[in-house]
Amino acid sequence: MNVFERYLSLWVFLCIVVGVALGQFMPGVFQFIGHLDVAQVNLPVGLLIWVMIIPMLLKVDFSALHQVRQHIRGIGVTLVINWLVKPFSMALLGWIFIRHWFAPLLPADQIDSYIAGLILLAAAPCTAMVFVWSRLSNGDPLFTLSQVALNDTIMVFAFAPLVGLLLGLSAIIVPWDTLVTSVVLYIVIPVMLAQLWRRHLLRRGPEAFETAVEKIGPWSIAALLLTLVLLFAFQGQAILRQPLVIALLAVPILIQVFFNSALAYWLNRKLGESHSVACPSALIGASNFFELAVAAAISLFGFESGAALATVVGVLIEVPVMLLVVRIVNRSRGWYEQGAQRSATSGPAQPES
Repeated sequence: MNVFERYLSLWVFLCIVVGVALGQFMPGVFQFIGHLDVAQVNLPVGLLIWVMIIPMLLKVDFSALHQVRQHIRGIGVTLVINWLVKPFSMALLGWIFIRHWFAPLLPADQIDSYIAGLILLAAAPCTAMVFVWSRLSNGDPLFTLSQVALNDTIMVFAFAPLVGLLLGLSAIIVPWDTLVTSVVLYIVIPVMLAQLWRRHLLRRGPEAFETAVEKIGPWSIAALLLTLVLLFAFQGQAILRQPLVIALLAVPILIQVFFNSALAYWLNRKLGESHSVACPSALIGASNFFELAVAAAISLFGFESGAALATVVGVLIEVPVMLLVVRIVNRSRGWYEQGAQRSATSGPAQPES
């Protein structure tokens, strides 16, 4: 992990401090930035989101989709966790904690918005950081690449309907036109641009591609941090009034991280998958494409919304929590392989990969 990735939580905390301070001392500047929008899309934020997302999507090789059949059990677990368990479990956790248990401690007018932010966070499977988690856990790189490519392909078509469904089930009004616009702006177009750029770089050779990826990598984190400064400049008053909000929002996020990673890890073990497949399968189920979640939350609900704040809490805790999950799967390898071997020998004959 580079210095930006390793200390992401520290940078986010500093962004909170800087953003809140600037929002208090220079409110006019940020109000001006907040009104620079066209068709409900804030232009500075839209540009920053593209700078965030495109370098990450540049790493995704959609030609790897043909490899999914080589580890079909692991891919099956990944899809079940990412699309059938994770978003719905987060909606349930939001209903339990935010709408009921923590409701007296939260601003009543933001309850729905907080739940919406949690749903947006859970509905966006991790794209870039999962490569880091996989490498730290000695995960199979081809499996990691193929599951990311498949998830991103599904996300193009399923993100908007899934978010709309869960918001509807949570009794939250769905701004469908803004939701579809967000998907086009922050998924479809960046995917197309990234793939065109990827092809252009690869024509110059693998070395040129790797050099370019390494050079533009910090752009994503820098754009993310600048977006967070803007967001917290708008959120400053709410945070100063109720600083406990961030800790309360972190509770359902933490629960879903450990629940989904443990479930994916256990299912792969029961199915007899190798540890190098189980690790990235579990880690992608625990982490989120938080850049997309932040972008969608700002587009749908605005800078000052609880939804935007909820997605940023996901960014704040992502690195330390995921490093803990990596440590757990690494230290439990012996336990995992004993169970996976028993499952493989006791079950029906498996096809060769």
